[in-house]
Order: sequence, then C-alpha cells, then structure tokens
Amino acid sequence: MKYIVIIGDGMADYPNVNFKGKTPLEVADHPNMDMLASKGLCGVLNTIPQGMDAGSDIAIMSILGYNPKKYYTGRGPLEAIALGVKLKNGDLAFRCNLATEKDGFLIDYSANHITTEEASKLVDTLNSTIGEKSKIEFYTGVGYRHILVLRGKNFSLSIDCKPPHDFVGKKISSIMVTPKSKSGIKTAELLNKLILDSRKILSSHPVNVDRVKRGLKPANIIWPWSPGKKPKLPSFKRLFGLKGAVISAVSLVKGIGLYAGMSIVNVPGATGFVDTNYEGKAEYALKALKKNDLVVIHVEAPDEAGHLGDFNLKVKAIEDIDKRLIGNLLNNLKGEYAITVLADHLTPVNVKTHVRGEVPFLVYSKKRKVERSLGCKNLVRCFCEKEAKKTGIKIDGVKFMSFFLKISEG
Repeated sequence: MKYIVIIGDGMADYPNVNFKGKTPLEVADHPNMDMLASKGLCGVLNTIPQGMDAGSDIAIMSILGYNPKKYYTGRGPLEAIALGVKLKNGDLAFRCNLATEKDGFLIDYSANHITTEEASKLVDTLNSTIGEKSKIEFYTGVGYRHILVLRGKNFSLSIDCKPPHDFVGKKISSIMVTPKSKSGIKTAELLNKLILDSRKILSSHPVNVDRVKRGLKPANIIWPWSPGKKPKLPSFKRLFGLKGAVISAVSLVKGIGLYAGMSIVNVPGATGFVDTNYEGKAEYALKALKKNDLVVIHVEAPDEAGHLGDFNLKVKAIEDIDKRLIGNLLNNLKGEYAITVLADHLTPVNVKTHVRGEVPFLVYSKKRKVERSLGCKNLVRCFCEKEAKKTGIKIDGVKFMSFFLKISEG
C-alpha cells in the first residue's frame, strides 16, 4: 500500500462577494479532485491548535502527526536545516525575507518575488557588510526566503517579530522587533539595527538598481521573523511505521521532513510560486514511491495567490494542481494506493494572510470504500469547503495522519 499526501498551501478560502459568493475551490474546474471526493470521503479539520499562529509550519506539523504545542520551536530552524545550516545549542535561527521598503513603509514582503539568482548576490553582500563570522550569518534560500542565524547563547527568544506578509502597507517604525521582557532587549536592538543597516546597504546595490530600471520593486530591506532553536522530533517511521519522503520547493516544509527523518526529493523547476513544475512533482513523486511508503507533495502556489489577493490566480493554481499534478499521478499510479488532498490553512484573498479555521480534506483509497468504515453514505459530488463541511466529519489536525492511514488501509 502506498500513500500520497497532497497539500495545497493556503488553498481554503472564504466565499467571495465578487464571485457570486463562491470560494476559489468552488469556482475552479478540478475534475480529478471531484472524482476522488465522490468516490472517497470528505470532511474538515483544524490544523492550528488554539492560541497558536496560523502558520504553515504549525499546520503541516499537525498534518504529519506532530503536536505543535509539544514540538514547535519556530519557523527559522525548520527552514535552516533544509538549507544545510547546522544549529548548535543556543543558536537562534530566523526566516529572513528580502522585502521592499518605500518612504518608510513595507510595501512588498517578497520584493516582487525576487529570483534566487538575484537574491544570492544580495545575501553575499549582507554577509560581507553587516554579517559577522560565528555570530551573525545569512544563508541564501529560495526566492525571497532566506535565513539569519545569531550564533551563541547570548541571544534571547523573548522578542516579538512581525511576519512581513501580515503587515504590508504598514509603517516600518511601527512593526520593528520589540522585546517581550528585559532579557530580549539586546536581541531586539541588534535585529532592528540589522534591519535599518540593510536598507542603507541594499538600496544602492547593483541588483536593485537594475531591478528598478526594469520596473521591478527593489529588495532593499531584510525582515527577520519566526525565530527558534533546534527542535527535537521523533521520526515519522517511529510514529507510523512508514518510510516517508517530502516534495516541496519551500525550505520550511523540507525542514519539517528532515527533522522527522523523511527523505527530501528535489524537483527541478519547483519554484514555490504559480509557475512551479507540477508535472515534475508528479514524476518525482512516482519515483519516490518505489523506495518509500508515503510521499508528501506540498504546493505553495495557492497560498502565494492568496497573499497577493488575486482570486483568479488562486483558481488557476488549484486547476493546475488538479490537472497537472493529480491528473498525472492518477494516470500512472499502479497497485493499491491511497490519496488525501487538503489545505493546511486558509489564506483568503480578501484578507491576504493566513487565517485559523476549518479546512477541507478528501481521502480516497484504491483498496476500499473508505466511507463505509464510518458507517456513512458519501453524498459529496465536488471538492470544496461547503461540501466538505456538509458531511459532518471533523478531525483534529494532529490526529489526521493516523485517521488517513487507518481509514485507507482498513
């Protein structure tokens, strides 16, 4: 038996008055998801524990069966390990965006989705100017997503760092790092100095001068957030007895997989945006299933469209997942297998940020009629938030992986 977990990041949404009260999932044409939903079962789950932020890190940790309240330490260390960054005890790792500032305001959390090639030159400059060996280190990630590590035991986690995607349009001075206690004052002061110094250094960088000439936003400021220390997770195989692999363009998801002892499959052309290589993800997933029992395929595109507030782009991302990813998988899968398709959280286009709430899922098993095991009749004919909620099936996020494996196998 083989298992496939397909996560459409931020795919869930709210009904939109500009589109006849429908969500992107309702508007999108996704016959493969609809087929799986009608022949399997649907329900909703809440991936974000009460009191925690609606982040993909927390949500995906829940989906994979790890209680975030017990294991989550921050986004930074998860992304760091995916880039090969080794953390020692006491080190703080931050996600570090390359963003755009204008006239004292944060106007773009991604600097027009700057390319990795351009970003690497900026990160190199940061290391040679405001970086310090064995103390302040920057590491290149993908696109606008990078890592800042503060080395040593003299830094504090008692700080509040604002996620840049939640504060676009806000005045920089109003969203700087703040200490939560006296122990965090020096760390907050250092981070704020790095932010302001980066603006001076990056604004005149040749990469940004060229971007402005081409009508693109400059990546003229860094934005560190979601700090954390090295987490300790039991392996996925120890929890579920299955050998797993992860496919994603996003360092965060790779990092969760690595800490969970899963193998990472890198797909050429996987970008973490709407132009990602969907066919490649399907191809590499099929190859990975030859050596693994379970493959997690994460697609960032719907989330990015949600952050941009672009309803039609989100519809396109969902349709691409259905046709170019799921369609290719279904055409080539052989033997007994089970598939689940789900969102990790909501990223409503009218909110442009992550929101805690129930998200839809479907489960389909080639081996058995999964709805019979719950003693219910499947009346779902399409996959969307409304139809999933109608079933009355609700699963706690942390229990979802156990539910999926048990109900698929019988």
